[in-house]
This record gives sequence, structure tokens and C-alpha cells, in this order.
Amino acid sequence: MSGKKVKWGVLGVAAIAVKKVIPAMQMGEWSEIAAISSREPSKAEKAAAQLGIGKACGSYEQLLADPEIEAVYNPLPNHLHVPWSIKAAEAGKHVLCEKPISLTVREAKSLLAARDRCGVKIGEAFMVKTHPQWLRVRDLIGKGVVGKLRSIVGTFSYFNRDPKNVRNVAEWGGGGLMDIGCYPITTSRWIFSEEPSRVCGMLEADPDFGTDRLTSAMMEFSSGHSIFTCSTQLVPYQRMQFLGTEGRIEMKIPFNAPNDRPCEILIDSGKDVFGGGITTETIPTCDQYTIQGDAFSRAIREGMEVPVPLEDAIANMAVIEAIFKSAEAKRWETPRT
Repeated sequence: MSGKKVKWGVLGVAAIAVKKVIPAMQMGEWSEIAAISSREPSKAEKAAAQLGIGKACGSYEQLLADPEIEAVYNPLPNHLHVPWSIKAAEAGKHVLCEKPISLTVREAKSLLAARDRCGVKIGEAFMVKTHPQWLRVRDLIGKGVVGKLRSIVGTFSYFNRDPKNVRNVAEWGGGGLMDIGCYPITTSRWIFSEEPSRVCGMLEADPDFGTDRLTSAMMEFSSGHSIFTCSTQLVPYQRMQFLGTEGRIEMKIPFNAPNDRPCEILIDSGKDVFGGGITTETIPTCDQYTIQGDAFSRAIREGMEVPVPLEDAIANMAVIEAIFKSAEAKRWETPRT
């Protein structure tokens, strides 16, 4: 036990913060949500009352000026990730910023400069990197359960055509690749323990919003290939598959892992194509946002590296940028940080 919980402030009242992240972090051993802010004071007050948070701040600046706040969670729309994370760093606060970290590699690097200048910790909120089901899959693959890993295949989709939703606003960094394509990218890089040498992307834009509504990509690693499709206008679905020379692992709910029931991993020995070699491994019920918050808070208290440091976030951004470039130029591209 930490002895002293890290006092967190939250920038804004985004749905992910109010519905998922804050209630989960409040269950943590290392984290305390001490304040929430909004540019509309009434929204901050309402959220604070609902969630039992001690302080409601009527502006982001007010929250950053509070000397009690040690760390900030930034779930603002994508185009506000870097500007407000820099302001938080300059106020001496550690920052856990929602994914994707930025809109471009160049912008992400300005955040890296701010981190080093201000001497704070800044990390990207890829909660999958600390979830037990992902740690287990990584462990199984490392132990050679699938033989040599050669292919990763992923799908992540939902249906949302609400013009007011931030995910459908192009200038705010909306679209499928930024919102959900970032997951199969970061997990493929993590599981292969490599960066892709080149990528190829295909993109279909929404005629009204201009955001990518259907994006598919291929990533070439020295160890194998990763391919994925993501969409903001398909049936809600998600899956990750890891195929090796001797077996296969399938994750049923890889990204929106439930907090009210166990997760299941399918391990296939490859005995036959009918599933005769499949065993199911159950991962006990947990909340990935509680784990993420505590891992970050603990890194602050114990002076350790955060789970997803900025260097990793920038490398992920480079792949996203290269996929956009590839789709536009209709050729393979090399990710560049």
C-alpha cells in the first residue's frame, strides 16, 4: 500500500472520464480524484456532486493552479491533448493523457520537450498495456505457446454518425484511425517488441464529416505481419488474433474489457480447423482503468517509468501518420519519428 495516495485533477467532464475512468480510479489503492474542472462551472459542480469529488473548478486554469493537485488526467478532445498537457506540465503536474497523444509526431515531440523541461512524468492512457489479459497473452507468446509468432490480425469497430460527437469532427482529430485504429497499432508493436519497417493504408472518408470511417492497414515487422480494420460505421465488434507456426491465441474483448465479468482468451493448439484444439483461459474480473490509474500513481510515488511513456506514444503516432500518408499517396510508407 502506498501510504499516501496521489491527488489527481481531471480536465473536463468527458463521458469516458465521468462514466469509466473516474469511478474506477476512485477504487484504486494509489489514486485519489481530488478535483474536476470544466469551462462551464455548473458542469464541473454537477460531476463533482455525482462522483463525490471534493473540488469543482470552473476552469482548467483554476485546477492547474491548485497546489494540492499532483497529477492530471487529460481526456479532452484529441486536438487539446498536447496544449493542455503542456500547460499541466508547466504547472508542475504529472500527466496521464488520453490516446492518441497528439495529432502529429511534431506536436507530440513538443510535449516531450515540455516533459523534459518541467521534470514531470507524462504518459499515454493505453489501459490495455496494464490489463492482466494482455499481460497474459504477451507472456504466453513469449513462452512460445503459438510457436514463432508470425501474424497479428485485428478488428475494432462501432457505429456512430452523430455530427456533434467529437469523433466525427475532422479538425479535432476525429475518425477511426485516431480513435480506435491506434489500439491494434500499439498492441502489435508491443507484442512483436519491434517497430514496423513499413506500412500500407486504405481509407474511406465520410462524405459529410471528412473523417476516415473505414480504415485498413498492413504493418510489416521483421518478425511477421500485422493487419487490421477499424471503422466508426460498422457493426460494433472487436477481436485480436495472434497466429504462430504452431498455434493461435484469440482475444474476445481485447480493448473494451468489461469490469463486471471475467475476460476470456482462446488458446488453439491447431489440432484442427473445427476448434478441437481450443482451450479457454479465464482472466478474473477487474477494472482496467483502476489498474491503469494505480500503475501511474505508483510510478509517481516510487520514481519509476510510467506504463506508456511519451517515447512509445511518439512511435505509435509515427505509424498512424504513415498510414494516413500511405492511404493518400497510395504507396507503402516508412514510419518516421
